[in-house]
Amino acid sequence: MSTRPRSRKLLLLAVPCFLLFVTSLLIFYAKTGSPSEQFIEIHSLFASENPIRSSVSGQSILTEESTRPSGPAAIDGLSKPSDTFIALLQALNVMQSHFYTIWQGQWPHAIDWTAAVMGTQVSATLAAMTETWKSCTKFHPHDAIQDQERENTINLYFTQITSFYFGENSFGLRTQAYDDMLWVVLGWLEGIKFINLHSDLHHASTHSGDANIKASVSNSSLWYAHQFIPQFAHRARLFYDLASRGWDTSLCGGGMVWNPHLAPYKNAITNQLYISASISMYLYFPGDNNASPFSFKNPVRPETGMPPAKAHDPQHLENAVEAYQWLKTSGMKNWRGLYIDGFHISGWRGGKNGSIGTGRCDVRDGQVYTYNQGVILSGLRGLWEATGSKIYLEDGHRLIRNVIAATGWNTRGTRWRWQWSGLGRNGVIEEACDSLGSCSQNGHTFKGIFFHHFTLFCKPLPQTGRSEGGFETFAADEELFTWHHMNCEKYGRWLRHNARAAYMTRNEDGEFGTWWGIGSKHLEQYDMTKESGFELPPHEGTDYRNEGVPVDEIWRRPEDQIWQFQKLDDDEDPIAVEEHSEEKDMSRGTRWDPNDRGRGRTVETQSGGLAILRALWMVIDMEK
Repeated sequence: MSTRPRSRKLLLLAVPCFLLFVTSLLIFYAKTGSPSEQFIEIHSLFASENPIRSSVSGQSILTEESTRPSGPAAIDGLSKPSDTFIALLQALNVMQSHFYTIWQGQWPHAIDWTAAVMGTQVSATLAAMTETWKSCTKFHPHDAIQDQERENTINLYFTQITSFYFGENSFGLRTQAYDDMLWVVLGWLEGIKFINLHSDLHHASTHSGDANIKASVSNSSLWYAHQFIPQFAHRARLFYDLASRGWDTSLCGGGMVWNPHLAPYKNAITNQLYISASISMYLYFPGDNNASPFSFKNPVRPETGMPPAKAHDPQHLENAVEAYQWLKTSGMKNWRGLYIDGFHISGWRGGKNGSIGTGRCDVRDGQVYTYNQGVILSGLRGLWEATGSKIYLEDGHRLIRNVIAATGWNTRGTRWRWQWSGLGRNGVIEEACDSLGSCSQNGHTFKGIFFHHFTLFCKPLPQTGRSEGGFETFAADEELFTWHHMNCEKYGRWLRHNARAAYMTRNEDGEFGTWWGIGSKHLEQYDMTKESGFELPPHEGTDYRNEGVPVDEIWRRPEDQIWQFQKLDDDEDPIAVEEHSEEKDMSRGTRWDPNDRGRGRTVETQSGGLAILRALWMVIDMEK
């Protein structure tokens, strides 16, 4: 098993890596004029190392002789590393051409917080693409046309991210729950990370050997995307400051409150997001001098708006350390070692003239979601980098192993494979709502979030630290680097198992479904009855993420009027939901696509497919 640093491990891919994907997009847009009218089979383009070229408007493209317009590529089980990268590129193309609208700068059917996650997933995928491109150029001679094609593709998707900056409902999000705000923080920090990565890899190569020369390069020689960093940073800072108001020590001795408009509920996701956002602000936030909005109260000079914010603020690190210590000791895990959803406070009757009750987190909600096991992973990785404490990495690996076990990995392929194992069955990760077809947009997004943060956690540890003024990060010695790398490599079979399961849910348009464990899209003689051993997930808590927040005294404030609330989430997009009969769905001998039930295939389910493929590529296959 190889243990070399990634910088020395990026080997030749089985195909010309990235070139043919780019040219496929060029002919795709040249032929159709619209990304939603046709889907190019990228797999056929990767099969040839000598594509036939033509020219449209001076751009190098592939001719029709080298492409076969059709449905998704028929990749055989993601068995070859190149298959994974091809499938990843397809998934991104489908996500953006089928679900994104450029003139709105939005994924129109996403809700505010899931749109923030979609932007995060696109930025992270662009980072994977630019790293792959760099690995290819180490082994293939530079070609100006190829470089232009690659850069055009990066710019194609990056301009969609910049368009989303203006399309995002940034005003509405300021009044929503604290977790909604923190998704925004992580999204724009991910955009900043991508800009810096792409610039360093592809726009500063001539100066990479001399830091002084590189530092003296004029702004005109930087990648044009640098001009967006101040805007991205300002939005991340604004939403971080707003969300930080949710940290509360009057109840439970600390922890983030989920939603300021409801009775206090301290849940896993808001606290994990606060940890991940805090450490990401410490590591990646470049500072901000934008004083907008001027209505913000500056305690020193009220007339000037927001005060300047510095990069690498130690307060952000302190917040992350404190929040993780609180979460770790909160008792917010079940017997499987998985994070449950959260805690209420018994007897709380706050509001205008009420009581805090016990003031303790003593009403447990045992619902388990996949994303509650994921977001903390990127926070733990960042905490290691900032502190050098191995315990953060050990906690992360322990959680991943618990997740894998809870997917039924050890009983896959046996007669017990359909039994519910806590977070899936037959080795495939699953939301409790997947098998019933009852997932909301929230539930559709969760698995993609888990794998995004899994990928961030398993990125090889840096062997050179950063140092800027008084800011320093830690570097891994060879022993720690190898330990972390080998642990992540051990997850490879499970990653591939899940990626294959997700890949099998695609329909003829290349769109991923949400229930990965069900297998292929049209099922005949599939037995989901108790006699077959199939087991529905038990009710372990309140599934408010898919069924809506209950109207009761546990969740609502005393002054709230019942008529103000609906059972379902107010922010659910009113897309047509297919009616389905559970009796019909569970029957034998019918032919049906279980991923067409409920909301069907959405941008959120597509992002899940994108994230698992990126995890497999970045953690396992890119190095083969």
